[in-house]
Amino acid sequence: MNRILIVDDEDVIRRALRRLLEREGYRVAEATSLAEARQSCASQQSDLAICDLRLPDGEGIQLAAACPDTPVLIMTSFASVNSAVEAMKAGAVDYIAKPFDHEEMLLTIARILKQRRLERENQHLRRDLARVYPIDGMVGRSAGMNQVCETVKKVAPTDTTVLIRGESGTGKELVARAIHAKSPRAGVPLVTVNCASIPEGLIESELFGHEKGAFTGATTGHRGLVEAADGGTLFLDEIGELTPAAQSRLLRVLQDGEIRRVGATTSRTVDVRLVAATHRDLEQMVRDGDFREDLYYRLEVMEIHLPPLRERGEDIPLLAEHLLDEACTRMKRPRLAFSAAATQALLRHRWPGNVRELKNAIERAVILADECITPELLALHTPREAAPERRGMSMDDYFRRFVIEHQDTLTETEIARRLGISRKALWERRSRMGLPRPRAQGARAPVE
Repeated sequence: MNRILIVDDEDVIRRALRRLLEREGYRVAEATSLAEARQSCASQQSDLAICDLRLPDGEGIQLAAACPDTPVLIMTSFASVNSAVEAMKAGAVDYIAKPFDHEEMLLTIARILKQRRLERENQHLRRDLARVYPIDGMVGRSAGMNQVCETVKKVAPTDTTVLIRGESGTGKELVARAIHAKSPRAGVPLVTVNCASIPEGLIESELFGHEKGAFTGATTGHRGLVEAADGGTLFLDEIGELTPAAQSRLLRVLQDGEIRRVGATTSRTVDVRLVAATHRDLEQMVRDGDFREDLYYRLEVMEIHLPPLRERGEDIPLLAEHLLDEACTRMKRPRLAFSAAATQALLRHRWPGNVRELKNAIERAVILADECITPELLALHTPREAAPERRGMSMDDYFRRFVIEHQDTLTETEIARRLGISRKALWERRSRMGLPRPRAQGARAPVE
Protein backbone atom coordinates (compact mmCIF):
# COMPACT_ATOMS: atom_id res chain seq x y z
CA MET A 1 0.00 0.00 0.00
CA ASN A 2 1.46 3.36 -1.06
CA ARG A 3 2.11 6.05 1.54
CA ILE A 4 1.34 9.64 0.49
CA LEU A 5 2.39 12.74 2.41
CA ILE A 6 0.11 15.79 2.17
CA VAL A 7 1.86 19.12 2.90
CA ASP A 8 -0.49 22.13 3.18
CA ASP A 9 -1.15 24.74 5.84
CA GLU A 10 -4.90 24.82 5.08
CA ASP A 11 -6.81 22.33 7.24
CA VAL A 12 -9.72 22.11 4.78
CA ILE A 13 -7.45 21.08 1.90
CA ARG A 14 -5.60 18.49 3.97
CA ARG A 15 -8.83 16.90 5.28
CA ALA A 16 -10.44 16.79 1.84
CA LEU A 17 -7.36 15.21 0.30
CA ARG A 18 -7.02 12.67 3.13
CA ARG A 19 -10.64 11.52 2.68
CA LEU A 20 -10.18 11.23 -1.09
CA LEU A 21 -6.96 9.25 -0.86
CA GLU A 22 -8.04 6.95 1.98
CA ARG A 23 -11.16 6.00 0.00
CA GLU A 24 -8.77 4.84 -2.76
CA GLY A 25 -6.78 2.70 -0.33
CA TYR A 26 -3.73 4.94 0.17
CA ARG A 27 -2.02 5.43 3.54
CA VAL A 28 -1.85 9.15 4.33
CA ALA A 29 0.42 11.32 6.46
CA GLU A 30 0.10 15.08 6.95
CA ALA A 31 2.36 18.09 7.47
CA THR A 32 1.60 21.81 7.72
CA SER A 33 5.07 23.17 6.92
CA LEU A 34 8.36 22.37 5.22
CA ALA A 35 9.96 21.56 8.56
CA GLU A 36 7.24 19.02 9.42
CA ALA A 37 7.46 17.55 5.92
CA ARG A 38 11.23 17.07 6.19
CA GLN A 39 10.79 15.41 9.59
CA SER A 40 8.10 13.10 8.19
CA CYS A 41 10.32 12.07 5.25
CA ALA A 42 13.23 11.43 7.60
CA SER A 43 11.18 9.21 9.91
CA GLN A 44 9.38 7.20 7.20
CA GLN A 45 9.79 7.02 3.45
CA SER A 46 6.79 8.25 1.45
CA ASP A 47 5.99 7.09 -2.08
CA LEU A 48 4.71 10.55 -3.02
CA ALA A 49 4.45 14.02 -1.47
CA ILE A 50 1.60 16.34 -2.52
CA CYS A 51 2.84 19.75 -1.49
CA ASP A 52 1.39 23.27 -1.62
CA LEU A 53 3.58 25.80 -3.44
CA ARG A 54 3.23 28.45 -0.71
CA LEU A 55 3.99 27.34 2.86
CA PRO A 56 4.54 29.33 6.06
CA ASP A 57 8.27 28.60 6.16
CA GLY A 58 9.17 28.53 2.46
CA GLU A 59 8.38 27.32 -1.03
CA GLY A 60 6.94 23.83 -1.46
CA ILE A 61 9.35 23.10 -4.30
CA GLN A 62 12.18 23.13 -1.73
CA LEU A 63 10.92 19.74 -0.54
CA ALA A 64 12.14 18.13 -3.76
CA ALA A 65 15.73 19.00 -2.88
CA ALA A 66 15.30 18.15 0.80
CA CYS A 67 13.78 14.70 0.06
CA PRO A 68 15.34 13.57 -3.26
CA ASP A 69 14.00 10.01 -2.96
CA THR A 70 10.37 11.17 -2.75
CA PRO A 71 8.60 12.44 -5.88
CA VAL A 72 6.87 15.77 -5.23
CA LEU A 73 3.57 16.84 -6.82
CA ILE A 74 3.13 20.61 -6.46
CA MET A 75 -0.36 22.12 -6.04
CA THR A 76 -1.16 25.80 -5.91
CA SER A 77 -3.96 28.31 -6.35
CA PHE A 78 -1.47 30.61 -8.10
CA ALA A 79 -1.67 28.67 -11.35
CA SER A 80 0.60 30.03 -14.06
CA VAL A 81 2.99 28.77 -16.69
CA ASN A 82 5.93 30.37 -14.88
CA SER A 83 5.09 28.62 -11.62
CA ALA A 84 4.82 25.29 -13.44
CA VAL A 85 8.19 25.78 -15.16
CA GLU A 86 9.93 26.78 -11.93
CA ALA A 87 8.43 23.82 -10.06
CA MET A 88 9.57 21.35 -12.72
CA LYS A 89 13.04 22.89 -12.84
CA ALA A 90 13.33 22.52 -9.08
CA GLY A 91 12.60 18.79 -9.31
CA ALA A 92 8.82 18.47 -8.99
CA VAL A 93 7.41 15.54 -10.97
CA ASP A 94 4.20 17.37 -11.87
CA TYR A 95 2.01 20.39 -11.16
CA ILE A 96 -1.72 20.69 -10.44
CA ALA A 97 -3.82 23.81 -9.83
CA LYS A 98 -6.30 24.45 -7.04
CA PRO A 99 -9.20 23.94 -6.99
CA PHE A 100 -8.39 20.50 -8.45
CA ASP A 101 -10.79 17.99 -9.91
CA HIS A 102 -10.85 14.75 -7.89
CA GLU A 103 -10.56 12.52 -10.96
CA GLU A 104 -7.66 14.58 -12.29
CA MET A 105 -5.87 14.35 -8.95
CA LEU A 106 -6.32 10.56 -8.72
CA LEU A 107 -5.18 9.99 -12.31
CA THR A 108 -2.10 12.16 -11.75
CA ILE A 109 -1.22 10.29 -8.55
CA ALA A 110 -1.69 6.89 -10.23
CA ARG A 111 0.56 7.89 -13.13
CA ILE A 112 3.33 9.17 -10.85
CA LEU A 113 3.26 6.06 -8.67
CA LYS A 114 3.30 3.78 -11.73
CA GLN A 115 6.33 5.61 -13.12
CA ARG A 116 8.08 5.34 -9.75
CA ARG A 117 7.35 1.61 -9.58
CA LEU A 118 8.76 1.08 -13.08
CA GLU A 119 11.90 3.02 -12.20
CA ARG A 120 12.45 0.88 -9.11
CA GLU A 121 11.92 -2.34 -11.09
CA ASN A 122 14.36 -1.12 -13.69
CA GLN A 123 16.97 -0.42 -11.02
CA HIS A 124 16.50 -3.88 -9.50
CA LEU A 125 16.77 -5.55 -12.91
CA ARG A 126 19.93 -3.64 -13.69
CA ARG A 127 21.47 -4.70 -10.37
CA ASP A 128 20.47 -8.33 -10.97
CA LEU A 129 21.84 -8.22 -14.50
CA ALA A 130 25.10 -6.70 -13.28
CA ARG A 131 25.49 -9.58 -10.81
CA VAL A 132 24.81 -12.28 -13.42
CA TYR A 133 26.52 -10.63 -16.41
CA PRO A 134 29.08 -8.09 -15.12
CA ILE A 135 29.78 -6.94 -18.69
CA ASP A 136 26.71 -5.96 -20.73
CA GLY A 137 25.42 -8.91 -22.74
CA MET A 138 28.61 -11.01 -22.46
CA VAL A 139 27.82 -14.51 -21.25
CA GLY A 140 30.43 -17.01 -20.09
CA ARG A 141 32.53 -18.15 -17.20
CA SER A 142 35.43 -19.83 -18.99
CA ALA A 143 38.97 -18.63 -18.28
CA GLY A 144 39.18 -16.96 -21.70
CA MET A 145 35.95 -15.00 -21.24
CA ASN A 146 36.83 -14.06 -17.66
CA GLN A 147 40.04 -12.55 -19.00
CA VAL A 148 38.10 -10.62 -21.66
CA CYS A 149 35.68 -9.24 -19.05
CA GLU A 150 38.48 -8.17 -16.74
CA THR A 151 40.26 -6.37 -19.57
CA VAL A 152 37.05 -4.60 -20.62
CA LYS A 153 36.49 -3.40 -17.04
CA LYS A 154 40.00 -1.95 -16.88
CA VAL A 155 40.20 -0.33 -20.32
CA ALA A 156 36.62 0.98 -20.65
CA PRO A 157 37.00 4.02 -18.29
CA THR A 158 40.01 5.25 -20.31
CA ASP A 159 40.23 6.82 -23.77
CA THR A 160 42.78 4.25 -24.93
CA THR A 161 42.43 2.84 -28.45
CA VAL A 162 41.41 -0.82 -28.36
CA LEU A 163 41.96 -3.53 -30.97
CA ILE A 164 39.63 -6.54 -30.67
CA ARG A 165 40.84 -9.70 -32.38
CA GLY A 166 39.04 -12.96 -33.00
CA GLU A 167 37.45 -15.16 -35.60
CA SER A 168 34.27 -14.15 -37.40
CA GLY A 169 31.18 -14.61 -35.25
CA THR A 170 32.92 -14.50 -31.86
CA GLY A 171 31.15 -11.31 -30.75
CA LYS A 172 33.66 -8.54 -31.39
CA GLU A 173 30.95 -5.90 -31.80
CA LEU A 174 29.41 -6.98 -28.49
CA VAL A 175 32.75 -6.33 -26.76
CA ALA A 176 33.00 -2.92 -28.43
CA ARG A 177 29.51 -2.03 -27.19
CA ALA A 178 30.44 -3.17 -23.68
CA ILE A 179 33.55 -0.95 -23.73
CA HIS A 180 31.45 2.03 -24.83
CA ALA A 181 28.69 1.32 -22.28
CA LYS A 182 31.22 1.24 -19.41
CA SER A 183 33.05 4.38 -20.56
CA PRO A 184 32.51 8.06 -19.69
CA ARG A 185 31.31 8.49 -23.28
CA ALA A 186 28.30 6.19 -22.78
CA GLY A 187 25.88 9.12 -23.02
CA VAL A 188 26.90 9.71 -26.65
CA PRO A 189 25.89 7.18 -29.33
CA LEU A 190 28.36 4.54 -30.45
CA VAL A 191 28.97 4.79 -34.22
CA THR A 192 29.55 1.37 -35.78
CA VAL A 193 31.12 0.89 -39.22
CA ASN A 194 31.77 -2.39 -41.05
CA CYS A 195 34.68 -1.44 -43.29
CA ALA A 196 34.19 -4.56 -45.44
CA SER A 197 30.65 -3.54 -46.39
CA ILE A 198 31.55 -0.12 -47.85
CA PRO A 199 32.63 -0.08 -51.53
CA GLU A 200 36.31 0.80 -51.90
CA GLY A 201 35.61 3.96 -53.88
CA LEU A 202 33.27 5.36 -51.21
CA ILE A 203 35.04 4.46 -47.98
CA GLU A 204 36.92 7.76 -47.61
CA SER A 205 33.77 9.80 -48.19
CA GLU A 206 31.71 7.63 -45.81
CA LEU A 207 34.27 7.80 -43.02
CA PHE A 208 35.65 11.32 -43.36
CA GLY A 209 32.94 13.16 -45.30
CA HIS A 210 33.23 15.28 -48.44
CA GLU A 211 32.66 18.83 -49.60
CA LYS A 212 30.17 19.86 -52.26
CA GLY A 213 31.70 19.29 -55.70
CA ALA A 214 34.50 17.08 -54.37
CA PHE A 215 33.70 14.48 -57.03
CA THR A 216 31.03 13.69 -59.60
CA GLY A 217 27.68 13.37 -57.86
CA ALA A 218 28.72 15.28 -54.71
CA THR A 219 25.92 17.85 -55.00
CA THR A 220 25.98 18.68 -51.29
CA GLY A 221 28.46 18.47 -48.45
CA HIS A 222 28.46 15.29 -46.37
CA ARG A 223 29.46 14.75 -42.74
CA GLY A 224 31.41 11.51 -42.36
CA LEU A 225 30.97 8.83 -39.72
CA VAL A 226 34.10 9.94 -37.86
CA GLU A 227 32.55 13.39 -37.37
CA ALA A 228 29.28 11.75 -36.36
CA ALA A 229 31.15 10.00 -33.54
CA ASP A 230 32.61 13.27 -32.19
CA GLY A 231 32.53 13.12 -28.39
CA GLY A 232 31.77 9.40 -28.43
CA THR A 233 33.18 6.09 -29.64
CA LEU A 234 33.86 4.95 -33.20
CA PHE A 235 33.87 1.19 -33.78
CA LEU A 236 35.60 0.13 -37.00
CA ASP A 237 34.85 -3.54 -37.65
CA GLU A 238 37.04 -5.39 -40.18
CA ILE A 239 39.61 -2.59 -40.05
CA GLY A 240 41.98 -4.71 -42.15
CA GLU A 241 39.78 -3.91 -45.18
CA LEU A 242 40.60 -0.17 -45.15
CA THR A 243 42.23 1.20 -48.29
CA PRO A 244 45.75 2.73 -48.00
CA ALA A 245 44.30 6.25 -48.40
CA ALA A 246 41.71 5.65 -45.66
CA GLN A 247 44.44 4.22 -43.42
CA SER A 248 46.45 7.42 -43.86
CA ARG A 249 43.46 9.62 -42.95
CA LEU A 250 42.64 7.47 -39.92
CA LEU A 251 46.23 7.74 -38.71
CA ARG A 252 45.88 11.53 -38.66
CA VAL A 253 42.71 11.24 -36.57
CA LEU A 254 44.58 9.11 -34.02
CA GLN A 255 47.71 11.29 -34.00
CA ASP A 256 46.26 14.81 -34.12
CA GLY A 257 42.52 14.47 -33.54
CA GLU A 258 41.91 16.05 -36.95
CA ILE A 259 40.01 15.08 -40.08
CA ARG A 260 39.85 16.66 -43.50
CA ARG A 261 36.84 15.98 -45.66
CA VAL A 262 37.42 14.82 -49.22
CA GLY A 263 37.82 17.98 -51.33
CA ALA A 264 38.35 20.26 -48.32
CA THR A 265 41.34 22.56 -47.82
CA THR A 266 41.00 22.90 -44.03
CA SER A 267 40.88 20.37 -41.20
CA ARG A 268 38.31 19.87 -38.45
CA THR A 269 39.02 18.84 -34.88
CA VAL A 270 37.26 15.76 -33.50
CA ASP A 271 37.29 14.02 -30.13
CA VAL A 272 36.80 10.34 -30.88
CA ARG A 273 37.68 7.18 -28.96
CA LEU A 274 38.53 4.41 -31.47
CA VAL A 275 37.73 0.74 -30.99
CA ALA A 276 38.70 -1.48 -33.93
CA ALA A 277 38.23 -5.16 -34.70
CA THR A 278 39.58 -7.68 -37.17
CA HIS A 279 39.83 -11.41 -37.78
CA ARG A 280 42.79 -10.91 -40.11
CA ASP A 281 46.51 -11.24 -39.38
CA LEU A 282 47.49 -7.55 -39.30
CA GLU A 283 51.15 -8.36 -38.62
CA GLN A 284 51.34 -10.36 -41.86
CA MET A 285 49.50 -7.59 -43.69
CA VAL A 286 52.13 -5.14 -42.43
CA ARG A 287 54.90 -7.44 -43.70
CA ASP A 288 53.13 -7.74 -47.06
CA GLY A 289 52.74 -3.96 -47.32
CA ASP A 290 48.93 -4.09 -47.17
CA PHE A 291 48.59 -2.29 -43.83
CA ARG A 292 50.48 0.73 -42.54
CA GLU A 293 52.96 -0.14 -39.82
CA ASP A 294 52.53 3.19 -38.01
CA LEU A 295 48.74 2.73 -37.95
CA TYR A 296 49.14 -0.83 -36.67
CA TYR A 297 51.19 0.37 -33.69
CA ARG A 298 48.60 3.09 -32.98
CA LEU A 299 45.90 0.42 -32.86
CA GLU A 300 47.90 -2.05 -30.81
CA VAL A 301 47.92 -0.01 -27.61
CA MET A 302 45.46 -2.44 -25.99
CA GLU A 303 44.46 -5.76 -27.53
CA ILE A 304 41.56 -7.99 -26.55
CA HIS A 305 41.60 -11.53 -27.94
CA LEU A 306 38.21 -13.22 -28.16
CA PRO A 307 38.49 -17.01 -27.95
CA PRO A 308 36.57 -19.06 -30.54
CA LEU A 309 33.54 -20.96 -29.29
CA ARG A 310 35.26 -24.34 -29.72
CA GLU A 311 37.69 -23.26 -26.96
CA ARG A 312 34.81 -22.25 -24.64
CA GLY A 313 33.23 -25.67 -24.09
CA GLU A 314 32.04 -24.90 -20.56
CA ASP A 315 30.31 -21.72 -21.81
CA ILE A 316 28.25 -23.44 -24.51
CA PRO A 317 25.32 -24.65 -22.30
CA LEU A 318 25.11 -21.29 -20.50
CA LEU A 319 25.32 -19.33 -23.74
CA ALA A 320 22.80 -21.62 -25.45
CA GLU A 321 20.26 -21.10 -22.63
CA HIS A 322 20.76 -17.34 -22.83
CA LEU A 323 20.25 -17.30 -26.62
CA LEU A 324 17.23 -19.62 -26.28
CA ASP A 325 15.57 -17.24 -23.79
CA GLU A 326 16.27 -14.31 -26.13
CA ALA A 327 14.84 -16.13 -29.16
CA CYS A 328 11.69 -17.26 -27.33
CA THR A 329 11.07 -13.73 -26.04
CA ARG A 330 11.68 -12.12 -29.42
CA MET A 331 9.41 -14.56 -31.25
CA LYS A 332 6.77 -14.56 -28.48
CA ARG A 333 7.09 -18.32 -28.02
CA PRO A 334 6.54 -20.16 -24.72
CA ARG A 335 9.71 -21.09 -22.85
CA LEU A 336 11.43 -24.05 -24.53
CA ALA A 337 14.19 -26.34 -23.27
CA PHE A 338 16.98 -28.40 -24.82
CA SER A 339 16.70 -32.16 -24.72
CA ALA A 340 19.68 -34.03 -23.24
CA ALA A 341 20.63 -35.21 -26.73
CA ALA A 342 20.48 -31.63 -28.06
CA THR A 343 22.81 -30.42 -25.30
CA GLN A 344 25.28 -33.19 -26.18
CA ALA A 345 25.05 -32.22 -29.85
CA LEU A 346 25.85 -28.61 -28.95
CA LEU A 347 28.90 -29.72 -26.98
CA ARG A 348 30.18 -32.03 -29.76
CA HIS A 349 29.87 -29.51 -32.56
CA ARG A 350 33.00 -27.61 -33.61
CA TRP A 351 31.23 -24.26 -34.33
CA PRO A 352 33.19 -22.88 -37.30
CA GLY A 353 30.77 -19.93 -37.30
CA ASN A 354 31.22 -19.42 -33.53
CA VAL A 355 28.51 -17.62 -31.50
CA ARG A 356 26.78 -16.37 -34.66
CA GLU A 357 26.35 -19.96 -35.86
CA LEU A 358 25.01 -21.01 -32.43
CA LYS A 359 22.52 -18.14 -32.43
CA ASN A 360 21.30 -19.00 -35.95
CA ALA A 361 20.91 -22.70 -35.09
CA ILE A 362 18.87 -21.92 -31.96
CA GLU A 363 16.67 -19.38 -33.74
CA ARG A 364 15.90 -21.93 -36.46
CA ALA A 365 15.08 -24.57 -33.84
CA VAL A 366 12.75 -22.22 -31.92
CA ILE A 367 10.76 -21.55 -35.09
CA LEU A 368 10.29 -25.29 -35.72
CA ALA A 369 9.99 -26.63 -32.16
CA ASP A 370 6.72 -27.73 -30.54
CA GLU A 371 7.81 -28.75 -27.04
CA CYS A 372 11.59 -29.00 -26.77
CA ILE A 373 14.74 -28.46 -28.83
CA THR A 374 16.07 -31.70 -30.33
CA PRO A 375 19.28 -32.36 -32.31
CA GLU A 376 17.23 -32.69 -35.50
CA LEU A 377 15.82 -29.17 -35.05
CA LEU A 378 19.28 -27.72 -34.49
CA ALA A 379 20.34 -29.28 -37.84
CA LEU A 380 24.00 -29.38 -36.87
CA HIS A 381 26.27 -31.20 -39.25
CA THR A 382 29.03 -33.55 -38.20
CA PRO A 383 32.33 -32.04 -37.16
CA ARG A 384 34.00 -33.57 -40.22
CA GLU A 385 31.58 -31.81 -42.56
CA ALA A 386 31.30 -28.46 -40.80
CA ALA A 387 34.62 -27.85 -39.11
CA PRO A 388 37.93 -26.99 -40.79
CA GLU A 389 40.97 -29.18 -40.51
CA ARG A 390 42.77 -26.51 -38.54
CA ARG A 391 46.27 -27.93 -38.45
CA GLY A 392 48.07 -25.01 -40.08
CA MET A 393 44.89 -23.72 -41.81
CA SER A 394 43.42 -20.26 -41.17
CA MET A 395 39.70 -19.53 -41.22
CA ASP A 396 40.13 -17.75 -44.57
CA ASP A 397 41.91 -20.78 -46.02
CA TYR A 398 39.17 -23.06 -44.75
CA PHE A 399 36.46 -20.75 -46.10
CA ARG A 400 38.10 -20.70 -49.53
CA ARG A 401 38.48 -24.49 -49.62
CA PHE A 402 34.96 -25.21 -48.36
CA VAL A 403 33.34 -22.83 -50.86
CA ILE A 404 35.31 -24.13 -53.84
CA GLU A 405 34.59 -27.76 -52.91
CA HIS A 406 30.82 -27.27 -52.48
CA GLN A 407 29.77 -24.43 -54.77
CA ASP A 408 28.98 -26.79 -57.67
CA THR A 409 26.69 -29.00 -55.61
CA LEU A 410 25.15 -26.70 -53.00
CA THR A 411 23.10 -23.51 -53.22
CA GLU A 412 24.39 -20.32 -51.63
CA THR A 413 21.83 -20.72 -48.85
CA GLU A 414 23.11 -24.23 -48.05
CA ILE A 415 26.76 -23.13 -48.10
CA ALA A 416 26.02 -20.22 -45.75
CA ARG A 417 24.02 -22.47 -43.40
CA ARG A 418 26.81 -25.06 -43.19
CA LEU A 419 29.36 -22.34 -42.49
CA GLY A 420 27.09 -20.84 -39.83
CA ILE A 421 26.94 -17.41 -41.47
CA SER A 422 24.30 -15.36 -43.30
CA ARG A 423 24.00 -15.24 -47.09
CA LYS A 424 25.00 -11.56 -46.96
CA ALA A 425 28.17 -12.45 -45.03
CA LEU A 426 28.91 -15.23 -47.55
CA TRP A 427 28.52 -12.78 -50.45
CA GLU A 428 30.73 -10.18 -48.75
CA ARG A 429 33.51 -12.69 -48.07
CA ARG A 430 33.28 -14.07 -51.60
CA SER A 431 33.67 -10.54 -52.98
CA ARG A 432 36.56 -9.70 -50.66
CA MET A 433 38.44 -12.92 -51.44
CA GLY A 434 37.76 -12.84 -55.19
CA LEU A 435 35.56 -15.96 -55.24
CA PRO A 436 32.63 -15.19 -57.56
CA ARG A 437 30.14 -18.01 -57.89
CA PRO A 438 30.87 -19.83 -61.18
CA ARG A 439 28.12 -20.82 -63.58
CA ALA A 440 28.69 -23.85 -65.75
CA GLN A 441 28.10 -23.19 -69.42
CA GLY A 442 24.54 -24.10 -70.33
CA ALA A 443 23.75 -25.09 -66.75
CA ARG A 444 20.79 -23.70 -64.89
CA ALA A 445 21.50 -21.85 -61.63
CA PRO A 446 20.44 -23.83 -58.56
CA VAL A 447 17.11 -22.78 -57.10
CA GLU A 448 17.58 -20.90 -53.83
